[in-house]
Amino acid sequence: MLRPRPARWFEILAARDDATLVLEALACTGEVELEPRSGAGVAADLAELNPALAQFVEWSSRYRAYWPAPESCRPSAFPEAPAATLQRCLATLQAWARDAEPVIRTLQRGEAERAELQRWQRVLAALELAGIDPGPLARAGPLLPVRLFVLPSGLPAEADGLSAAGSAGLETLASALLINSTTHLLVTGSPDALQAMAKVIAQKGSSHAVPAWLHSDPLANQRETAQRLAALALTQAGATSALAALSQRHDLPRVLGDAHRLQWLLHNVQALESGALLCWITGWTSDAGGAAESALDRALQACPARALLRFAPAPAGMRAPLLLRNPPWARPFEVFSRALGMPSASEADPTPLLAVVVPLMFGYMFGDVGQGLLLAGVAGCYRQRFPIARLLVAGGLSAALFGWLFGSVFGLHGLLPALWLHPLAAPLPVLLAPLAGGALLLTLGLGLDALAARWRAEWPRWALTDAWLAVVYLGLLAAFFAPPALWVAAAGALAFCVGHALSAKRLGAGLSAIGELVEKTLQILINTLSFARVGAFALAHAGLSSAIVALMDAADSSVARALVLVLGNAVVIVLEAMVVSIQTTRLVLFEFFTRFMQGQGRAFRPLPAPPFTYQEKPP
Repeated sequence: MLRPRPARWFEILAARDDATLVLEALACTGEVELEPRSGAGVAADLAELNPALAQFVEWSSRYRAYWPAPESCRPSAFPEAPAATLQRCLATLQAWARDAEPVIRTLQRGEAERAELQRWQRVLAALELAGIDPGPLARAGPLLPVRLFVLPSGLPAEADGLSAAGSAGLETLASALLINSTTHLLVTGSPDALQAMAKVIAQKGSSHAVPAWLHSDPLANQRETAQRLAALALTQAGATSALAALSQRHDLPRVLGDAHRLQWLLHNVQALESGALLCWITGWTSDAGGAAESALDRALQACPARALLRFAPAPAGMRAPLLLRNPPWARPFEVFSRALGMPSASEADPTPLLAVVVPLMFGYMFGDVGQGLLLAGVAGCYRQRFPIARLLVAGGLSAALFGWLFGSVFGLHGLLPALWLHPLAAPLPVLLAPLAGGALLLTLGLGLDALAARWRAEWPRWALTDAWLAVVYLGLLAAFFAPPALWVAAAGALAFCVGHALSAKRLGAGLSAIGELVEKTLQILINTLSFARVGAFALAHAGLSSAIVALMDAADSSVARALVLVLGNAVVIVLEAMVVSIQTTRLVLFEFFTRFMQGQGRAFRPLPAPPFTYQEKPP
């Protein structure tokens, strides 16, 4: 469980025409990473698809809004050769576009007209409130026409159009309306003045003609806009139905499914070893089962592809990706190991240990029953949407446990008896306990380094050198309680230097090891002192909670006291949960991991699933 497991090498011999189906079936398992054998390159027929696929991407950006919904698109169950598939798809899309262009133009005109009608609905409502008769606006003569200008939110009416017209020596009259935080200007003036304003405002706003159907009667305007919108809705519905009929006539869902599948194939398959009739699909799988019970075998049997699967030793020189083997309860804590990089095959994965240590450190610094349970409950509600929230569930429960030990419930003391002590009443034990825990954790880190040395077949060298560093460290720690333990540390230091000399088979190596010993000893002692911050933050949390309680007691009403307690606890939960999380992460990455981990392994990256799966299974 502590040692990462290498992925298994697999090889599939498949009919060349079925390669797409095989790759799709493998990707749906989520347990495959493709890696071609040495010398394999992009198949010629796939490389030739890029120009045509670029045309499909261009059409997609233009027509995507008028295509069927992605969830309704399903590719063919039995794909043909990629070049033939893409050629057929492009020809079908071109025919569809030719038939759909008039319908699309109708839809676009309808959308523009509907937006214009809705805009004038808002303007007419504002004019009615301002007591302005809209009838004369439509009857304005050609010498002094009226035009509506819409300015961006927050832009004063004088900033653009009016100043531009004024600088040109043109006079205009404007009435400003503020509608939904947007300035609307009804401007009358000469055509030249309105044209000058329109040129400037077009850079940031918009210009609109006054409808010829405006009436002086507000009710008549309401009926007019309602009738026009209803007629427009019928036209739009007819155009939408016509577009759906065209989609069915040209079999657009299947065509788009095939095109998107080819797009997925070219994006994810960088190389494929193939001949005239057959192709080799090779790579790694995270499935540890035998061939008869593997997920890959089941996936191939469920699809209509003609393919043979075998698990074989990886070719020489191939570097296998690695997989972490952790029980479900520990997997959320893999984020710490991956933050520093994937552990290599000869490095220990500390995830099971972190699943215990991280909640303990978090809970110690955040010890409060009420706040911990509230944090765990909120994080539990979001654990599916945000996997990182699972860490806060464990941390919140641990905080509730330590809150019980400290006798704290939402910062209040006395509601529960303290099973251990109150932090502010006995600060020294609160500071010393994390130091002891940090020393134990760093010692475990030295043990994981020893385990990695054994996996690298470097156990004799480690026993002669770094093993004595652990003796020096433990001896110095024991000397705080029993001063004679300094002699144990001195003996370990001597053995460390002698071990280096024996390992290198030269006396000078023993002398140069003195500097290394001093550096590593000081480093691990400083790392140990860093864990004092766990106790310091526990005291800070208790002090902040006490300050909130003091403010609550100073309030002169029950409502004020309750408000102070609620707001104070909300601030503590949000602020300290973030700070404590950062400090826990820092101690894990920079104090603990430096003892044994370099993170130079290759992570397993599964082939992403295709956007669609095949339409049907063979009879």
